[in-house]
Amino acid sequence: MKKFLVAIVMAAMPLVGYAAGGHVHLDHIEVDLKNQASLQRGMQTFVNYCMGCHSAQYQRFERAAVDLGMKPELVTEHMIFGDQKVGEQMTISMSKEDAGKWFGNPPPDLTLEARLRGPDWIYTYLRSFYVDDSRPWGVNNAVFKDVGMPNVLASLQGIQVATCSHEEMALHGLRGEGVDPLTNLPLTSCSSIVKGTGQLKPEEFDKVVYDLVNFMAYIGEPSKLDSHRIGMYVLIFLAFFFVIAFALKKEYWKDVH
Repeated sequence: MKKFLVAIVMAAMPLVGYAAGGHVHLDHIEVDLKNQASLQRGMQTFVNYCMGCHSAQYQRFERAAVDLGMKPELVTEHMIFGDQKVGEQMTISMSKEDAGKWFGNPPPDLTLEARLRGPDWIYTYLRSFYVDDSRPWGVNNAVFKDVGMPNVLASLQGIQVATCSHEEMALHGLRGEGVDPLTNLPLTSCSSIVKGTGQLKPEEFDKVVYDLVNFMAYIGEPSKLDSHRIGMYVLIFLAFFFVIAFALKKEYWKDVH
């Protein structure tokens, strides 16, 4: 028993260490994998703005087309820009060796990023770039300090100039009000000034990012809706089988005293 308790404590130590680290305010979103229109728009944004550097090598164009209610021919015409076939994986032409030379580290594959980071993290991250002239790309991020990625959505969003320190942004949120994790009381938010006009209004940009994150949540687990549907049938079967098994048990044991 003592060894068992020690094992539980050791297993929980990484979680305690993570919780003891810096708190980061994340804006919450509700992923909707049934919203095919949102997923289609998200895929369009993904191939146009993310796949210049990032791949999704565990997802195929054709699988996404079928799941999202699109004709494979349209995906081939509007979403595949190289010589790939619609049945191939969503990879990019840039090799890891070249990416390592140009960027220091190759950009990560994004297939499972939503499962690793969580949709709230990605949604907040993509909306939290701000001007920082000390960084190589001229931007930093309230969620990911000293990020090595440029703000690829700056043409849509505009350029944000923060009015508080990075630590305050991480805790309060660059946009909107955060909550103190200890007292659960609202915090005064940091404000941001958009320097240079983006193509979209803030609420329109948030919608684009939502659709993109929604699509990334889909590619992280394409069979999730099927799993939920099959799981419901399994639970119904188990409930029905329980009645039969219980009746059978009573029949077998009725003469046992």
